[in-house]
Amino acid sequence: MTSRAESAPDRAPRARTVAELDQLVTGCRACPRLVAWREEVARTKRASFRDQTYWGKAIPGFGPDDAGILIVGLAPAAHGANRTGRMFTGDRSGDFLFAAMHAVGLANQPYAVSADDGLELIGTRITSPVHCAPPANKPTPAERRTCAPYLNRELELLADTVRVAVVLGGFGWQALMSSLTDGGWAVPRPRPKFGHGTKVVIEHPDGRTLTVLGCFHVSQQNTFTGRLTPAMLEGVLSDAKSLASL
Repeated sequence: MTSRAESAPDRAPRARTVAELDQLVTGCRACPRLVAWREEVARTKRASFRDQTYWGKAIPGFGPDDAGILIVGLAPAAHGANRTGRMFTGDRSGDFLFAAMHAVGLANQPYAVSADDGLELIGTRITSPVHCAPPANKPTPAERRTCAPYLNRELELLADTVRVAVVLGGFGWQALMSSLTDGGWAVPRPRPKFGHGTKVVIEHPDGRTLTVLGCFHVSQQNTFTGRLTPAMLEGVLSDAKSLASL
């Protein structure tokens, strides 16, 4: 019997399907600071979205449960996914990401404005190490650790199909390496350092391999300054698609 004190992340290792894991994420209230912030943002709203009802809950992963590529971000945006209820949907970072995914054939359309806009990902799933919008876009190390069981289990549930992980930024890179270590993967020591264009092949004792590709995050800080261009992102995604044989 499940203890009343058991949190949603504690139950994640027992999720039998990706859909069941997503439901656990959606109902999670394990991090008081993040819960308070996401709900405050949903109440006060941004002026340009004042007539909209915000999601205001944790954001599950998005994409097919038999994906060959897993894109790992950082955390939901306060007025993006925290508003729409879907990863990278409704903000300029998502506009940049989905335009590139569509350009290389990993999404059926180049935009994402709401959870019911018809967007479908092709052979690709998007997730993040932290599933709630954090203040100043900065989750704490403790919050990342609390949320880690979700990413750990997501990797296990995708084990039969996922062959490539595209990691957006250093935070996601460190989180993924930790989850792979938790899952028994032979992560090199010292750990590979994040960098745009970095490629690391990691082996599992059961014979599987996962190719991890680094990419600068699609934050406006990177895209507005030209640190990350559409061509750079499309290049990484094209490599992922080829490696995953999609």
